Amino acid sequence: MEPRESMEKTNVPIIGIIGGTGLADVLTDGRREAIDTPFGPTSAPVVRGQWHGVDIAFISRHGEGHVHPPSAVPYRANIFALRTLGVTHILASGATGSLREEYRPGELVIADQVIDKTFRRASSFFDDRLAVHVEFARPFCPTLRTALLAAARQTRITVHDGGTYVCMEGPQFSTVAEADMHRAWGGDLIGMTCMPEAKLAREAEICYALLALPTDYDCWRPHDPETKQENLLAEIMGNLKSASQAAVAVMEAAVKQRAGTETDDCPCRHALELAIWSDKSRVDRDLVTRLGPLLSKYF
Repeated sequence: MEPRESMEKTNVPIIGIIGGTGLADVLTDGRREAIDTPFGPTSAPVVRGQWHGVDIAFISRHGEGHVHPPSAVPYRANIFALRTLGVTHILASGATGSLREEYRPGELVIADQVIDKTFRRASSFFDDRLAVHVEFARPFCPTLRTALLAAARQTRITVHDGGTYVCMEGPQFSTVAEADMHRAWGGDLIGMTCMPEAKLAREAEICYALLALPTDYDCWRPHDPETKQENLLAEIMGNLKSASQAAVAVMEAAVKQRAGTETDDCPCRHALELAIWSDKSRVDRDLVTRLGPLLSKYF
């Protein structure tokens, strides 16, 4: 990724990339910028530059050295910072467990639904003095998902179209009973990081899609009792490495598709248009100023 001095807010797409476990150290070239927000600093400096002629802003979700556990990731700061930089689309990745035999570890899944089981995280920018209710029936941008699937077809990588991501609080992994329940609910993947990230992206009117990286079969599928724990861990890390490399290849193909194009008029880009229920004449102007990158065009 080549350095770039500035990212102007034009009709040219600006791609945000949020790297989860396994991807955090891949896209690190470019200009590093520490950005403070009304919600504190981002989890790591934003790396800004170009990738195949497209403006990119990259954030390591867990921070440098993987210091932020899932519940402590500054999700609001990360998404707010990307919105401030004019990011129009977010490609995110995240390690998961697989709840289905057919979603094999090391492959990729472009998720299309979520079951949110988190409870310790701030999940909205608008939690005080303003009532905002965005539509979230399709938690991942359908337009961006289609683009990712088209990009994946240009590679020889196995990518599954659709999957329900169960987002748990963690940091502990599931019990067997919980894993069986998640499967009964229709869950296909189990992870800890896509919520509230996807919700906040929708509130920020940014198209968001997730590449899930299955690393193992969670605990619902029994392991060979003769296999040592350290060998199981080594297998999981190997699956993560191969899935991360595949995710980078699909993202790269998707970015190449965007080169030289204009930003599409996706409904995600107007998510707040009918979502602000408060009487705007009664909304605190200091709040509007504080959340200017999100609200200014509606006030």
